[in-house]
Amino acid sequence: MEYTPYASKRVEWGIKGEEMLEEKILELKREITGFAGIVEKMVDKSIKGLVNKDKDILDEVIRIDEPKVNNLEIEIDELCTTLIAQYAPKGKDLRIILMAMKMNNDLERIGDHAVNITQSSLSLIESPFVKPLNDIPKMSEAAVNMFKDSINAFVNEDPALAKGVCERDNTVDDLRTKIMKELTLYMGKDPSTIERSLNLIRITGNLERIADLSTNICEDVIYLAEGRVIKHNKV
Repeated sequence: MEYTPYASKRVEWGIKGEEMLEEKILELKREITGFAGIVEKMVDKSIKGLVNKDKDILDEVIRIDEPKVNNLEIEIDELCTTLIAQYAPKGKDLRIILMAMKMNNDLERIGDHAVNITQSSLSLIESPFVKPLNDIPKMSEAAVNMFKDSINAFVNEDPALAKGVCERDNTVDDLRTKIMKELTLYMGKDPSTIERSLNLIRITGNLERIADLSTNICEDVIYLAEGRVIKHNKV
């Protein structure tokens, strides 16, 4: 029987361990992508239910999607913890796993914002809208597109796409400012619109936070890919 030196076995195990960790990181990215897809649909449904005054869609967000998101957050957090414990990753691998843990929390928070939008929408669909809902769907589309691109930037480790997302944050902020100014005028002219206007303002606030969290993800992607910290600085 041929003798294999201990050092050679250790090198062989090291190579296999790196390959296994690489596969596990790909699995982690797939889990994050699947989680993000569910959260994205929650946001879409919360706005679609509002625009179409569809109570069934809104109820689905709270009854089915919210528990699913809470469970996924726990599962992915456990996966990240297991990877760190089993493989003791270093360098970029460790940064990817730690970033995935942070993103996991951000995704759960975006799910919470979708639930907040849904709750405000449920309060609004029983009454006439204060004004035509033109800008809120635009704001939602812009925020969701930022979110989708932030996930793609993470999966592909694409700093250029991440920078583009950060630059688009102003579009969402500007739409919120426009909507708030209009609703403030409505409330000033007709006090009966105050409660409905405040619910619409809460919706815009949650959409703005979704865009902010997407920007945070992209800031981390830029750090991961380039080692640059851009938080509080221009891209």
